[in-house]
Amino acid sequence: MNIKTIILTTATVLSVNIQAQSLRHTDIPATDTLMVHDPVMAFDGKRYHVFSTGHGIQHAISNNRKSWTLAGPVMSVIPQWTHDSVPGFKKHVWAPDIIRHRGKWWMAYSCSTFGKNTSAIGLMSADRLEPGTIWNDHGAIVCSKGKRDNWNAIDPNFVIDGNGEAWLAYGSFWDGIQIVRLDTSMHIAKGEKPHTIARRKTDGNANPVEAPFIFKHDGYYYLFVSWDYCCRGMESTYKVAVGRSRHVAGPYTGPDGKDMNEGGGLVIFEGDKKKLEAAGHCAVYRFDNEDIFICHGYSIARNGASILIEKTITWDDKGWPVLK
Repeated sequence: MNIKTIILTTATVLSVNIQAQSLRHTDIPATDTLMVHDPVMAFDGKRYHVFSTGHGIQHAISNNRKSWTLAGPVMSVIPQWTHDSVPGFKKHVWAPDIIRHRGKWWMAYSCSTFGKNTSAIGLMSADRLEPGTIWNDHGAIVCSKGKRDNWNAIDPNFVIDGNGEAWLAYGSFWDGIQIVRLDTSMHIAKGEKPHTIARRKTDGNANPVEAPFIFKHDGYYYLFVSWDYCCRGMESTYKVAVGRSRHVAGPYTGPDGKDMNEGGGLVIFEGDKKKLEAAGHCAVYRFDNEDIFICHGYSIARNGASILIEKTITWDDKGWPVLK
């Protein structure tokens, strides 16, 4: 499948209480040459929606995943609790995730400041995804605090296990990727505590692993993560690795059996140094009877600007994903 690009312009925060204002997204011409960062995707039965990092969470809509229309930011009002919980956080919301579960749409999002692990993952819900949708604020799912926690509450990913229970994977650097079981309100279940499912110690104490996404296929849970460094344009070194487990809570291992807690995993996508310098922060879905992989990549032609990548997943004879 050809690479598709989504460029999301820096926009003024316009969204919710949490309530999204009605946006005249049809006034913006559809295009397939737009930029995005930390993308996730949803299909509402009519159209595809991409949500991504940006002021108030950026949003784009498509009928065919080829031509996209900007829909404006999702949030016009950032909840006050986010500012109270994360000093320095204002309106640049990172790395959302979106899932349909128990009859409604749930969106998690990251509130943080660069290089610090005093962070929070917020939660909101809605009945639909159209611009003008009213999103309900459900506060924080989980918070981290510097000098208290050795993990970072950003980069959320929802996953539903084989019993219909919801889990949240999250994390960036520090002690790596965490997972925890949620209750029916999509908050951490009573008595549950997060535990680490992927680490990658390099350069002394650095642990460059983040942005988990768990996808179930043929009896396995596949944990996709990003290794190395994002957000540096042409200096970025991002790449995507994957491991798998029979159990949503792990342990996850690579093809050689090495635990992802010990740096295991198979690199399946990275910059080719021709079109992309680096690529990462992925999501995986089954749409239209095919498995697809999306992420952002740092475009060489655009001097390191971040563009949406979409590729088809096939599976090799041992059950490992191959990108086409």
